[in-house]
Amino acid sequence: MAFDRITVDPDRMGGLPCIRDLRVTVGMVLAQLAGGRTIDELLVDYPHLERADVLAALEYASAVVNEREVPVARPA
Repeated sequence: MAFDRITVDPDRMGGLPCIRDLRVTVGMVLAQLAGGRTIDELLVDYPHLERADVLAALEYASAVVNEREVPVARPA
């Protein structure tokens, strides 16, 4: 499974996985959800994100903790 909404660029955000090459990291999305924020609240706070981005971050995190090979999109 490819994660086309998750990008990794060594020159952006220290090489952390980001959402669609934005300056929003997967870790930031996960931390917000873990802190009790809902997806709808995230979408209000970050209007450039889409519901599919948040779900992709969750799916990506699930794959990473299961130690699977995780192909990500290359930045444009």
